[in-house]
Amino acid sequence: MQVILGTKVGMTQIIGDDGVVTPVTILQAGPATVTQIKTVEKDGYNAVQIGYGSGKNLSKSVMGHVKKADANINPKILKEFRLEAIPEELKVGDKITVESFKLGDKVAVTGTSKGKGFAGTVKRHNFNESRNTHGFKGNIRRVGSIGSMYPQKVFKGKKMPGRMGHDKVTVKNLVVAYIDVENNLIGLKGAVPGPRKGIVTVEGKE
Repeated sequence: MQVILGTKVGMTQIIGDDGVVTPVTILQAGPATVTQIKTVEKDGYNAVQIGYGSGKNLSKSVMGHVKKADANINPKILKEFRLEAIPEELKVGDKITVESFKLGDKVAVTGTSKGKGFAGTVKRHNFNESRNTHGFKGNIRRVGSIGSMYPQKVFKGKKMPGRMGHDKVTVKNLVVAYIDVENNLIGLKGAVPGPRKGIVTVEGKE
């Protein structure tokens, strides 16, 4: 099962045997623990729930839930992944590591992008500035007209100033370029959404 949770460490470069330099993003991936398995017969759908990280101040209900998998784990995050079929050898308490991936695999990485705060339309939507000519009032970054003569309202979805960033972002077809099984590190060719120490999900194509 090529699914794992990880933490973004940072970007670096690796040099191949042919001398080619490849930019990679290093992730601290796993080990993650299978905390629950759902089936069509019992729950209506197939899914695997895994726990990752080291949390604190967990509720008693969560502690009781994960205790079935491993009494020693204290997960920071629990996440569920839907599957078409549950692998027969998979059971609650199993550890998922970077060994489930191999060099050259294509994966999709989902994370939360960096927050940019409140931004105007020039930065947020790449609007042009107004003309800065003689007689103009000088506020060249203002939005301008936002409505129409009819039906005298602002339509939903209108591009306006507002909060920018901190959105769920998925980057597909990233190639696994580096694997360190001993330290649970995986390197993906290219950039991964989110800041350092951000939690990301890595899903491969079986």
